[in-house]
Amino acid sequence: MSIGNNMKVKSIKVFGKGEVGLEETSFAVTADETLVRVTRGGICGSDIHYYQHGGIGDFSLCHPMTLGHEVIGRIHQSGQTVAVNPSKACGKCFYCESGNSNQCVNMEFFGSAMRNPHVDGGFSEYLSVSKQQLVPYDDTISDDVMAFSEPLSVAIHAINQAGGVLGKRVLVTGCGPIGCLIIAACQAAGASEIIGTDLSERCRDIALEMGADKVYSPLESLPTEYTADKGYFDVSFEASAAVQAFHGCIDMTRAKGALVLVGMRPGMVDFPLTKCLAKEINIRGTFRFVSEFETAVRWLEKGKVNPLPLLTRVFPFTQIIDALKLAEDKTSAMKVQLSFERRDEKFI
Repeated sequence: MSIGNNMKVKSIKVFGKGEVGLEETSFAVTADETLVRVTRGGICGSDIHYYQHGGIGDFSLCHPMTLGHEVIGRIHQSGQTVAVNPSKACGKCFYCESGNSNQCVNMEFFGSAMRNPHVDGGFSEYLSVSKQQLVPYDDTISDDVMAFSEPLSVAIHAINQAGGVLGKRVLVTGCGPIGCLIIAACQAAGASEIIGTDLSERCRDIALEMGADKVYSPLESLPTEYTADKGYFDVSFEASAAVQAFHGCIDMTRAKGALVLVGMRPGMVDFPLTKCLAKEINIRGTFRFVSEFETAVRWLEKGKVNPLPLLTRVFPFTQIIDALKLAEDKTSAMKVQLSFERRDEKFI
């Protein structure tokens, strides 16, 4: 590895369907950006999709791309620990100027094939990023915890889309990593009651650790009070992307309550329009985050949310295939992380 105007670093590249590996790449460090040595990265469902299918949704790889958008590291020259916001909005379009930068029409988001050329992700030994993408944090907080900054941001934004949860009854359908982080964030934000549902007993158990009051399998009969009198829950978060769960949310969300759609799956079109209209349910989408990224960093730094029940295993980044194989096994894994730590490296 060389560090200078033309850096050479090892990055985790996806080349196509089922093709992922390490590649030495070069990039320039510009004067208006900050050099960050990556220490930890979390594998997201989108990384798994690129590995399994060579794309995600309507977007397929046109050329190799560096994976990863859940990363933390240290500023190279000072050693300051930082969480890296994977969003680089233009700051000039209508959405950016109106405070909705997550909808930026010129967004450059780590590890995304939505643009061509694609935007490389953060699974690399070093990154050169704008100062605005870095949120410093206390270096006594473990990498295990702080690598959850990005997914926790997604959870907090979902809560904000619901209009808050203080004193409210909350339902979360789908207790994977994001669903469980929504549960933890709802508890931190003052929800009065939190119920989770998932087909997996393991996921339900973790949901209880993350703050759910009760959990159920959608295959069992839920309490009749949840559907009586036009519904029980003030706010529902649908995080499974299952049509049946979506219908359940409509039935269990009270009239004039809020339903936030978190999970995404192509072709999910079965929509009970009549029920939604009659109950005047406020249905909202949620997409990434805006200022919630810094909020997530502070919550993790202060211990307001403990994400560690979700952490399954940490692999050296050189073992990316093994890490992806475990991460794609939803019967065994919740969140798999990659360590980029170089114990013998000194700051300059």
